Amino acid sequence: MARSALLNVMVQAAIKAGKSLSRDFGEVQNLQVSVKGPSDFVSQADLKAEKIVRDELMKARPTYDFLGEEGGEEKGSDGAHRWIVDPLDGTTNFLHGIPHFAVSIALERNGEVVAGVIFNPATDELYTAERGGGAFLNDRRIRVAARKALTDCVIGCGVPHLGRGNHGKFLVELRHVMGEAAGIRRMGAASLDLAYVAAGRLDGYWEADLSPWDMAAGLVLIREAGGFASDATGGTDIFGSGSVAAGNEYIHKALVEVANRPVPGR
Repeated sequence: MARSALLNVMVQAAIKAGKSLSRDFGEVQNLQVSVKGPSDFVSQADLKAEKIVRDELMKARPTYDFLGEEGGEEKGSDGAHRWIVDPLDGTTNFLHGIPHFAVSIALERNGEVVAGVIFNPATDELYTAERGGGAFLNDRRIRVAARKALTDCVIGCGVPHLGRGNHGKFLVELRHVMGEAAGIRRMGAASLDLAYVAAGRLDGYWEADLSPWDMAAGLVLIREAGGFASDATGGTDIFGSGSVAAGNEYIHKALVEVANRPVPGR
């Protein structure tokens, strides 16, 4: 596949950060038996990965805005472009030695995400997409799944963390979707879960209480793979709402309808 110069920069940054995370992942697995635990170590791995990504991206385009999970937002002089970065999505998985985590990098132009890279160094899977250029997994073209009925589908979701999110609301949504879908999966890294929708591994996905860096790269992947994405209620303000629902045309529509179905008697 032909990549633009900017996408190549994003890929290089993701792979470089991924190599750093891979080394640290091995150390985290060794630290599982320690009394202190690996929490502080993982925080340092996160910060180190973000610095690697930021240095690579800003070296190529120093005037772009930069929004990172760890370092917050830095304004550049460009005004039209913004990097959106999660250097380690799936931190809890990483902390527990579970190989489902990723570096996620997106490029936003005038408020629209136009390119995305998601890299899982544990599996050496690289997802890439550019607006109008299709979506790819390790240079192989990917498409969303073609199933049209929720009863045939495996749907991914996110579960609110302790002390965060509306647990009661999620449990109602889960009950509704479980009653319609063939299966539910909670895998713990929103960016990778969205990439799985783009690759047809998951038929759909929904989650609330997310940040832009959790979703940005996955959104362009899904759309370039022929899928649809909205906020969890079917609206267009995905970043503002902090929520997402995604799938092919049929499953996206059904998932939004079912997840937002009112509770009988209320």
